[in-house]
Amino acid sequence: MLTSDSQTQKRLPTMEELPYQDGKPVDSEIQDLIAHLLQSILNYIWGNRNDWFFGIDMGWYYSPDEKAIAPDGFLCLGVERVKHENLRLSYVTWEENGVIPSFALEVVSKTPGGEYKDKKRKYAQYGVLYYVIYAPLRVRKPKLTLYRLNGEGKYELQEDNPMWMPEIGLGIGTEVGTNQATTREWLYWYDEQGNRYLTSDEARQEERQGRQQAELRQQQAELQRQQAELGRQQAEAEKQQAEVELQQERQARQEAEQRAKQLAERLRELGIDPGQLN
Repeated sequence: MLTSDSQTQKRLPTMEELPYQDGKPVDSEIQDLIAHLLQSILNYIWGNRNDWFFGIDMGWYYSPDEKAIAPDGFLCLGVERVKHENLRLSYVTWEENGVIPSFALEVVSKTPGGEYKDKKRKYAQYGVLYYVIYAPLRVRKPKLTLYRLNGEGKYELQEDNPMWMPEIGLGIGTEVGTNQATTREWLYWYDEQGNRYLTSDEARQEERQGRQQAELRQQQAELQRQQAELGRQQAEAEKQQAEVELQQERQARQEAEQRAKQLAERLRELGIDPGQLN
């Protein structure tokens, strides 16, 4: 339970009553693009599901006694994807049946801002199962840091990239790809076999290429059929030509024999033995 007996006795503030803007700007473009890329892939692969929510730079209220925190991205399972037509102003745990995000993402734009210490401690305290930090400008240490909460409420560093998260049914990792016309290393979702899930644009392009390849195969098959038909027709024409030539030879021979016969008869009429002419 997230609330004590004393808390249940007082009215808890609603999402509409809580502050949903902290006035702090997004640190960099990359933070926004990475989180929106992950969200867009989820929209594509989980488009027919309504039991998940992915928040981006949104205030998350764990308790009415604490200020909201705003992960760059977080994933909750077992909640309504669309709560109502006005959507969520914030993610308020006590209005979500106590569901804690299973996954939290922090992107370090330039210099760490508590991602490796204070935020890590806070997420562990709140019970976030998986915590991912991505520092694209990091040089001496790994850019991607993956943690899983153990049974003692401590984060354990994970070495796999991508890292499979069985409780979520997704893997998370990095790969060079193109997003928003920018080719660089991005964060992606993966399946259990380590295969990267395509973005909707990539899937459409793959489908388009598949259709084009199918059409090309169909055209090649049609061309082969036409070539085979042409070959058959040529063979038939050659056969007919051979038969015509054979018929012509036969007719010419018959005509020659007929002329020879007529000549022999004429010679006999003249009293000449054709056999003596040779």
